[in-house]
Amino acid sequence: MGVVGLRVLLLSLCIATILASRHPVVSSTPGSIMLRTKVVCTLGPASSGWDTILALVQRGMNLARVNMSHGSREDHARIIESVRAAARETGKPVAILVDLQGPKIRVGELTQPIELNVDDEVILAPEASAVQGEVPTTYAQLAEEIAVNDTVLLDDGLLEFRCVRTEGDRTVFEVIRGGLLRSKKGINLPNVDLKTPSMTDKDLQDLDFALQYEAEYIGLSFVRKAEDVVDLKRRVGDRALVVAKIEKVQALRVIEEVIAESDVVMVARGDLGVELPFQRVPLVQKRIIQLANYHGRPVITATQMLESMIESARPTRAEASDVANAILDGSDAVMLSGETAVGEYPLQALEAIVCIGSEIERSGFLERGPRYLTAPGGLRTRGGASIREHAIAAATVEAAKQIGAPAIVVITKSGFSARLVSSYRPSMPVFAVTTEQATFRQLAAVWGVNPVLAEDVEVTYQELSDFGRLAVLEAGVGEKGASVAITAGFPFHQIGSTNNMRLDRL
Repeated sequence: MGVVGLRVLLLSLCIATILASRHPVVSSTPGSIMLRTKVVCTLGPASSGWDTILALVQRGMNLARVNMSHGSREDHARIIESVRAAARETGKPVAILVDLQGPKIRVGELTQPIELNVDDEVILAPEASAVQGEVPTTYAQLAEEIAVNDTVLLDDGLLEFRCVRTEGDRTVFEVIRGGLLRSKKGINLPNVDLKTPSMTDKDLQDLDFALQYEAEYIGLSFVRKAEDVVDLKRRVGDRALVVAKIEKVQALRVIEEVIAESDVVMVARGDLGVELPFQRVPLVQKRIIQLANYHGRPVITATQMLESMIESARPTRAEASDVANAILDGSDAVMLSGETAVGEYPLQALEAIVCIGSEIERSGFLERGPRYLTAPGGLRTRGGASIREHAIAAATVEAAKQIGAPAIVVITKSGFSARLVSSYRPSMPVFAVTTEQATFRQLAAVWGVNPVLAEDVEVTYQELSDFGRLAVLEAGVGEKGASVAITAGFPFHQIGSTNNMRLDRL
């Protein structure tokens, strides 16, 4: 057998082991241990059927992404209902992420594709008034906001224009990098501070839809400043958590402010990779992840994780390394986009992610945790948590390590305490006990956290801690009598009140 054949066999055996056995990181039983790095799957035409959704939930999907840029609301509603039903059937917590389209600028409808050559002159005009020979654009204010010599990238950066001049509401460009331009292709303006609102009328309608279907997460596309996130959080209230998608150069200039206001951060490498020179993307990715870890914000790394698996049944070696490095960098979750939405092998793509993640987690490399930035004295004070709350979370993780605890139990209402403990990347699983169904599902997307829903339990410290310790035992993580670290806040119903840590026994 050749080297390539051997590698195929090893990958197949790894995937088969995960699917056929009760591996400690992937299990189909409620409350049992899942992969510490979570997996987001985008659902679309290739994965909208009941059998596929059920299989995705069974095999390790923690968060289902519904992309409002494609499909109808009727299709999205059916997908959400199927995910909820599959979660109930399997007993697994699965969160819903509704990803708003945002103010995406596109080429309008062309009568036919246009072949553009270097040094050609091209006129972009508002879609409503474009005439023959002009390229229509969905952003009517382009001529008002662009400056001479500004660069415009089209079709994921395959084509590049340079602004020569403006003529009223028309913009004249010189072609720097040519090619075939088709209808509806995206337009990126990396150095232009657009005045368009962060949410369009369509986004507002899609937000109402998302809240109606009780989505746990709302994705905000093309974030440019912290105020964009604040505005959406004001509209959402406590009904969902906001995911700030970092894909604009403007957001990078104020990245700490954006992260501090967000509930979750996404490294959206699609448009980000167009706006930035490609060689900068890896270091920017690491920086965003590091800052998200520092602020105690869950962070998702997304786009082209296993791009070849849209058409191939196995990933490339480079893709396997990319996924592994995203995990080693400190990502809470990795996301599949086209691989599961439109690809030919959605289940195999998920299995490959789980297989890679399992291998990394077994290796011991994660025991060192991601490299944090630290505030004076070694405690982090940012991200909406007080020094006291950081101290309790850090002490809980350190105490659990010192006593060799098989698990940490966090009693939480909103999920805040569990996310904070998770940000310190403990080497043992975190069992987050909550009485709230929404929190139970939200925590499914947080690194190292195994959500436990305490239904029909008296809301007292003793009852909830007993419930959590029992969940640890039932998951087979530790033996009766083993020491365990438990953290909670008093009063329990007050968000951000984490003020207590104790050591107990299973």
